[in-house]
Amino acid sequence: MSTTSTSAQSWNSADLGSVVVMAWRRETPDGGIPFLIACSLGDGASGPDVTADAVRHLLRGAGLSPQGRLVDATEEDGSSGVVVVPGAAALTMPGFDAQFVPPPKWADAAGERGYVYLVFTTRPWPSGAEPGDLATLDAFTSDQDTLRSAAHVLLPARTLRDG
Repeated sequence: MSTTSTSAQSWNSADLGSVVVMAWRRETPDGGIPFLIACSLGDGASGPDVTADAVRHLLRGAGLSPQGRLVDATEEDGSSGVVVVPGAAALTMPGFDAQFVPPPKWADAAGERGYVYLVFTTRPWPSGAEPGDLATLDAFTSDQDTLRSAAHVLLPARTLRDG
């Protein structure tokens, strides 16, 4: 789970609803990849359809497009990224900040890689499912509709020692 803040936008931020950020690690032949999924719970002021539009506005304001293409932001100006400290992490991007508690193996992988793979989807988290439920997380992050309606971004991962 996460807490969020949004800066002033030209759209109604209440339509965004609650946004959760969940971290997981997936093994590949090259080692563990640290992933983040960010999505609304679909509880925006005007309902889930308007919530998806609000997420699109948020992503566009951050210079991202929810069209499923990977953007490498690891060499960007530093306005987006993840800071990892023992037992916690923070995701920052223009118009959005979230703090979350990552699994220890995720934090290790983020430190080893120096980046995280963010999937910020316009699809809301499945209704009635508890955020963080591993079976739901696996199904949601493997669903093609979730992936196609998301911004995919490699973000730099830093520790406080990185400066």
